[in-house]
Amino acid sequence: MKKLFFLLIIPVVFGCKNEKKSNQKLNIVTTTTMITDLLTNIGGNLINVQGLMGSGVDPHLYKASEGDVTKLANADIIFYGGLHLEGKLVEVFEKMAHQNKKTVALSDALDSDTLIGSESFQGNFDPHIWFDISYWKTITSYVVKILSEAKPEYKQAFETNGKNYIEKLTTLESEINTIIEQLPKEKRILVTAHDAFNYFGKAYGFNVVGLQGISTATEAGVQDVQKLAAFIIENKVKAIFVESSVPKRTIEALKAAVNSKNHHVEIGGTLYSDALGSAGTVEGTYIGMFKYNVNTIVNALK
Repeated sequence: MKKLFFLLIIPVVFGCKNEKKSNQKLNIVTTTTMITDLLTNIGGNLINVQGLMGSGVDPHLYKASEGDVTKLANADIIFYGGLHLEGKLVEVFEKMAHQNKKTVALSDALDSDTLIGSESFQGNFDPHIWFDISYWKTITSYVVKILSEAKPEYKQAFETNGKNYIEKLTTLESEINTIIEQLPKEKRILVTAHDAFNYFGKAYGFNVVGLQGISTATEAGVQDVQKLAAFIIENKVKAIFVESSVPKRTIEALKAAVNSKNHHVEIGGTLYSDALGSAGTVEGTYIGMFKYNVNTIVNALK
């Protein structure tokens, strides 16, 4: 009944007339913290950005509240990840499309032939596209285009901000490659709570293994834990990692299973996967998060 009520109130909310903002800024609503950070970098003080999800929030399981509906109703443009990242919001976005609300999936900026598929995730593509910096550059240009079309008078400013941000991302690529080079190739095995780092592994030469699947909606069973424990022992993996947006009990169970077989493995730290760190911290930005993750991984595995 709650789901039905939620879907039914959308036409009512969208039927209301939105008051014009005196400053004429675009009202932008984003889903994940990575997208919020991206829009803030490109739009600067020329847009108003409201993110639905905060630090530590799992987008795979996120359910929109009635307050979120109001934010979405008042938005000029809604930016979301796509590829079923925001699994429980898909129906909401589909409903909005019928209400002529501008919704933008960042995944639409990418060539689907380059995406990582997953038979275990209902035949869909892996949605964790932000872990390939080259993808994030392409997405940056795409967002610049969308904002410029919506506000042509600010096109030059959006393009300048986008260019500056892409330059920062290029510097980030160089820095993390230098850090990763410290880690011998045979030690580049990344074991995490769920399959969020496949694009990272593909781009930077890591063998990535997640205890859960691409979506955290898929629970890991005892057999999964035992199978991965055997893999860790066989490959002499030194450290495994928890994630800020995923309960750490499954990784703790994995550690216990490995140690019970007389192979010592440590929890190497907490990685940011589906959400950035707290607002106002270095890890609360995409660039800061990426550097933190790479340093944490390399320091624990080398």
